[in-house]
Amino acid sequence: MAPTFEHLREADLDEEEFDEDEVDISDLREKYEVQLEQGYDTFVVVDGLPKVTEEQKPKLIKFLLKKLNTVGRTREDQIYMPMDENGESLRFAFVEYSTKTEAANAVRQLDQVPLDKKHTLRVNKMTDIDRYGREGRIDENYVPPKIEPFTEKEHLRSFMADPSGRGRDQFVMYRGDSVGVFWNNEKDQPENIVERAHWTDTFVQWSPLGTYLTSVHAQGVQLWGGASWTRQRRFAHPFVNLIAFSPGEKYLVTWSNRPISIPDEGHPALSIDDDGKNYVIWDIETSKPLRSFAQLDAPAVAGEDPAARKVAKPVWPAFKWSADDKYVARMTPGASISIYELPRMNLLDKTTIKIEGVMDFEWAPATVQRDGVKSYEQLLSYWTPEIGSNPAKVALMSIPSKQVVRSLNLFSVSDAKLHWQSEGAYLCVKVDRHSKSKKSQATTLEIFRVKEKGVPVEVVDTIKDTVINFAWEPKGDRFVIITTTEPVGAVAVAPKTSVAFFCPEKPKKGQSIGNFKHLRTLEKKNHNAIYWSPRGRFVVIATVLNQQSSDLEFFDVDFEGEKPESEKDLSANLQLMNTGDHYGVTDIEWDPSGRYVATWASSWKHAMENGYHLYDFKGEQLREEAIEKFKQWQWRPRPATLLTKEEQKQIRKNLREYSRVFEQEDAERISSADVAVVEHRRRLLNEWYSWRAAVEEDVAEEREALGLPRDPVAALLQAKSAELGADGEQVIEEIVEEVLEESEEIVD
Repeated sequence: MAPTFEHLREADLDEEEFDEDEVDISDLREKYEVQLEQGYDTFVVVDGLPKVTEEQKPKLIKFLLKKLNTVGRTREDQIYMPMDENGESLRFAFVEYSTKTEAANAVRQLDQVPLDKKHTLRVNKMTDIDRYGREGRIDENYVPPKIEPFTEKEHLRSFMADPSGRGRDQFVMYRGDSVGVFWNNEKDQPENIVERAHWTDTFVQWSPLGTYLTSVHAQGVQLWGGASWTRQRRFAHPFVNLIAFSPGEKYLVTWSNRPISIPDEGHPALSIDDDGKNYVIWDIETSKPLRSFAQLDAPAVAGEDPAARKVAKPVWPAFKWSADDKYVARMTPGASISIYELPRMNLLDKTTIKIEGVMDFEWAPATVQRDGVKSYEQLLSYWTPEIGSNPAKVALMSIPSKQVVRSLNLFSVSDAKLHWQSEGAYLCVKVDRHSKSKKSQATTLEIFRVKEKGVPVEVVDTIKDTVINFAWEPKGDRFVIITTTEPVGAVAVAPKTSVAFFCPEKPKKGQSIGNFKHLRTLEKKNHNAIYWSPRGRFVVIATVLNQQSSDLEFFDVDFEGEKPESEKDLSANLQLMNTGDHYGVTDIEWDPSGRYVATWASSWKHAMENGYHLYDFKGEQLREEAIEKFKQWQWRPRPATLLTKEEQKQIRKNLREYSRVFEQEDAERISSADVAVVEHRRRLLNEWYSWRAAVEEDVAEEREALGLPRDPVAALLQAKSAELGADGEQVIEEIVEEVLEESEEIVD
């Protein structure tokens, strides 16, 4: 045990005695006294060791130290390995670390790590074992576990089997305090699947493959799914603000602007090691936290007082995932990129990647098979600005080897943005360049052809204005940009913009695809957003988050249709199919099939004319609904198709045969809808007849109660018949005057 301030003071008193009251040392005691770790927080229990004798014990301890010191600091004299009566070890050891954080790291990173080919370490906190023992959770007598009877769980992807057989998509709407999930019925009213009040506190979010619906609460995050929409997972991160899934739905990142505070009585999921952290990475399958992280400090400034430094403004997402869920990376702005391996969350090669001045990075969204490279790799792109006399640089790095496979130097750079194509075939770096006087700015596009040998870079420098938006065609090789000559930034009136379409030419010899060429530019627009269909080909160019303009334009960039590969002309035939207008539109989203587009005006962004519009891919408006306090709409994603490329090509080839079946089903559905309308009207008419008979009966009873005739019409007829004569005839006298002759005489 380390000496305390009290021990040192007692030693001094042995040499020289004086009156303690004469000297006030409370300030020194408070400043210099060492705070020791309390209890067994620094101890871990390592199980799964091989059985050794007293002579073999030192050798095993030295071998074990190599593992233990990878996560913290410990020594041989801090490892206690109990022996039995026969002088053989009991196959476990007590290990003391310097701090409780190192002990926690040992549990997280060394548990279930192989020691050799026959032995696997099991590492637990001493405090956990002590707590379970005290609370009587460990019974000395073995009791066989109770095996619960098998109950079949609901299929979490049952939404893929539409009961109507029409392959409809689902979506979620959040309006007011209510959250509902619906089937899309095109022009008809959406079919409600489930509706719950106060289902979430802040927002809802689908997982990337549509398996779960996420609700966010002050207590944490909950995942819902299955046909009955039961809770599937729960992650207790207090006051969570934002969440992000890994692409394969294996892991979840949660973030709160409030650091985690672990109460004295403990937390159901987090430990004391997570105290003060803002980010937590969870394993979705087990609902357990893998690792937590604190918010990064702001970059240091020369001459700044370290005590006055502030926490950096959070950038979301702070953690970015590789396409295969094997790695997650975090950037320290201007300094390094840290890559962690899943699920152990250990730092790749136990070190960060030092990159001076790094500004941003992005993973390739798919595992790319490069020409001439057969080994497994994930690609990471990043860029650094100009530092001193060194130029700005964009680089592609292969992970896990950390080898830079391609780099490009850039000059006169104001800013850069990294845009990956959905299949990782291309990386476009949008470079904003300034003039020597820095009074004007223009943009160039540096396109990395990732799949080609040597990763050649093509420069598109025909752009004279500033590019404010860029978007690749999903699963394609065309792109759209929006440019403006006006200053970029928040303005009251939407700036005048131009929309330009680019596509590749026919490939030259040695190229897999031709150079990119400008196709057409649409001038004098107000558009600021690009939304490609997830299937490619169709694109919506729109003006969003602007009260002066809310235009929508629906384009087909391949209007002539798909041709055989041998005859396919890669230059698109651009066609404006339709235009629309949705006042106050704030968000636009395609459904996963690429058949429908939803636009909505969210009350989170303004309170005027909230609601949604629904369009088909051609731009024909199908539905419009104004909903007060409408907040959110999200289409439910679908997992990737299981069909091979050959099977998909065969389906496209025979699409006309399938379309006849679909058209017949649509016609039958429309005719059945007409029959339903007629039956509905007939039912309403019969209901009205029944209501009228009931009212007449009530009126007759009231007249009878008041002494009036039950049937006034019959009573009137009876009174008329009483006026008739005895023979039943009525005599009517009529006087008729007739003029026989008329003469006129004029008298003077």
